[in-house]
Amino acid sequence: MKIAVRYGDVLVDPDGHVAGHDAGATRVRRLLRVFPSSVLVGEGPRRCDGFDMLPVEFLDAADTVVINMTVVDSLNVWRTLARTCPEPRIMNFVWWNTSEFSHPVDRAALALSCALFPTFANSERTAREVREIVDRWTVPSLASTAKLAWVNLGIRLDHRHPRAEPDVPVVLYPAISLAPRKRPELFVQVVDRVARRTPLRVEARLNDSHLVSEAAMRLSLRDWAWVGPLTATREDYWSALARTTAFLATASEESYGLEYIEALVAGAIGVFPDLPWARAILPEHYPLFYRNVAEAEDLLLRALTDPAGCRWSMDAAAGGSFARWLRERHDDDQFDAAILARVHRWFA
Repeated sequence: MKIAVRYGDVLVDPDGHVAGHDAGATRVRRLLRVFPSSVLVGEGPRRCDGFDMLPVEFLDAADTVVINMTVVDSLNVWRTLARTCPEPRIMNFVWWNTSEFSHPVDRAALALSCALFPTFANSERTAREVREIVDRWTVPSLASTAKLAWVNLGIRLDHRHPRAEPDVPVVLYPAISLAPRKRPELFVQVVDRVARRTPLRVEARLNDSHLVSEAAMRLSLRDWAWVGPLTATREDYWSALARTTAFLATASEESYGLEYIEALVAGAIGVFPDLPWARAILPEHYPLFYRNVAEAEDLLLRALTDPAGCRWSMDAAAGGSFARWLRERHDDDQFDAAILARVHRWFA
């Protein structure tokens, strides 16, 4: 059995590497690592660095499982493969927030795809949302037979760098976009208030499309803000996290929250909105949840002026060691084992 990974927005650079540091590119690289000798679906045929890239039409449908990250397109993939194989094998990988599909047509397409093809989700919260969508938007005969599994996505813990505390506290804008769901205006509002009370420096690393936006330009005009491109390498990314004091999460919805977990593992102090997505990735009694702007201001100020006290509270909430709690629940080895087992269970 062969594995083919499909992501509609994948880019491969001239050297044959999956390009970009966005969430989609990161997950493509993860799947190619989990499944050695797997194929990447894309323009080709082309031999890349450690993998081959083939158009979907070139796949041996009788001996290949397609892990499709562009889930709403799974029906089209099935039709293409069905020209040469009566029963193509496709597994959906839902790694994004389902709220991104708000139009009824997109919602119905997502539901039908997840009802027809086995679906693996990147968190319990995402799996629960997928189940609700399938139950609501498809007929009972399909919904009752839908196959759905999940595991927390996790991160590679060995990437962590030793802490390097900055002279002026660094606040990370913990996203690579200024999309409305991230609520960047709330981030600016809170940080603006905190900056009047203590010195700080904000670092915001954005992807190209958002870096040139009007919102990014406005943010860069703040005395306390640095706005720039994504780091060139993962090594640079983790080095920057190692000198980050704190971050302020403001998103209204998240599927999992990979960026936040990475920053926490690097030793940054996270201030989170008191919302279900944040509760799902943190200890029950995590001490830095806010319900309004005033609470967010006070907690961020505390994180910047008393980081040792905050880390002590985080350790206490995690039963003694917040770092151990993160390792036990967000290690990507668990994801690797779970998705391997699920592929073999569903398709072997």
